[in-house]
Amino acid sequence: MRFSDFRISSDSLAFRLVAGAALWSSIALLAGGIILSSIFRQSVERAFDARLDVLLGSLIATTDVDDKKELTRTRDLNETRFDFAYSGWYWQIAPIAQRLALRSRSLFDQSIDLSAARDTERDISGARFFDAPGPEKQTLRVIERRVMLPGYDVPVSFTVAGDKAEMEADIQSFNGTVFTALAGLGLGILVALLIQVRFGLRPLEGVRRSLASIRSGKATRLEGKLPTEIEPLANEINSLLEGNREVLERARTHVGNLAHALKTPLSVLTNEARTHPGEFGDRVSRIAVHMREQVDHHLARARMAASANVFGAHTPVANTLTRFGHALEKLYSERGIEIAVECPEELGFRGESQDLEEMVGNLLDNACKWANTRVTMTAAPAGLRKERQVFRLTVEDDGPGVPEDDRKAALKRGGRLDETKPGSGLGLSIVTEIAELYGGELKLSDSALGGLKAELVLPSSSG
Repeated sequence: MRFSDFRISSDSLAFRLVAGAALWSSIALLAGGIILSSIFRQSVERAFDARLDVLLGSLIATTDVDDKKELTRTRDLNETRFDFAYSGWYWQIAPIAQRLALRSRSLFDQSIDLSAARDTERDISGARFFDAPGPEKQTLRVIERRVMLPGYDVPVSFTVAGDKAEMEADIQSFNGTVFTALAGLGLGILVALLIQVRFGLRPLEGVRRSLASIRSGKATRLEGKLPTEIEPLANEINSLLEGNREVLERARTHVGNLAHALKTPLSVLTNEARTHPGEFGDRVSRIAVHMREQVDHHLARARMAASANVFGAHTPVANTLTRFGHALEKLYSERGIEIAVECPEELGFRGESQDLEEMVGNLLDNACKWANTRVTMTAAPAGLRKERQVFRLTVEDDGPGVPEDDRKAALKRGGRLDETKPGSGLGLSIVTEIAELYGGELKLSDSALGGLKAELVLPSSSG
């Protein structure tokens, strides 16, 4: 699977699923990391305090009162850092009176500031833990206890202090390891979410491709095995497509019935008018002919409007262009008209074949009427227009062309710029009407061959 397959737009369902899961996973991992860090900190602090308490007990046990009623140390503690100046580990023995105090060598000429413990309560053993500044501006963790020694007349304050930096270093090291591991775990969860969402939503991509095939005319319904959650949607879409086809078929049937129902009375009316020569008969004949033209025109528009919106309509373009090119080349062989056709084989028109043939036939016939010797017809994809694929069909001739001011008139119904040429003036207007029903357009401009260039943009079923 390529990395590009994981690109997710911010307004997609996949983004919502991944973002929601990633958000809650991040919150859970962060909360877990904070809880683990807090538990480890408490554990380290308890261990540090327990170590200080052991050292304090040893300090008390190795302190005695000599014959002169003075405090004396019977032996040193098993901690060499008490012997190095400002090492961060200190002990202090101070009678609660103006008497000589004993200190560890590491304190040198300093003393532990007990004023920071003024508001700290003692536990049941008489000890109190607190933080105090050290000689080198360190933050010290301090335990202090008052004891009445046998043979001594005033209480004695025993104090042991350790540098909190050692404890904080262990905590920081643990936090770094934990949060690095959690970040890696979070990244792994995110990748797993992306894979899971892509895998879970893959059937929707299959539905999209099936709908695209239906739109392009390569299929008529959604096929294939679908998950249980999507199968009801596919069934409803298939029912909608089938209903749409039935409605269009009924509409076409009604249009055909209406055409027959109207044409027969009009034919009778025309025949009756012919049996009454004179002004009245001529007027009735003209009105009947006009009514027939209007009926044919609006029935054709109704048929084209229905076919323009049918799902699955697909007409190969190359085959249509080739057939009409050969046919009109033979028709105008006496004038020596050569017709060149260029079109990709895979190009398709998203519409009915009759409509494409109507447009191609009118454009090509118009070009052959005015051409001197050469007509070219090319078709090629033209990208997206109004969020759908389109193609451009271009017909050019080497005739006299049409002045820019007259091009709009040429596209109007019944517009004829030269009465010497055969025709009704409906060709280009019919092409314009059919193209507009499909959401396309027809434009006229100057051709590189010297004549007129007609550009027709239509919806494509190739992509």
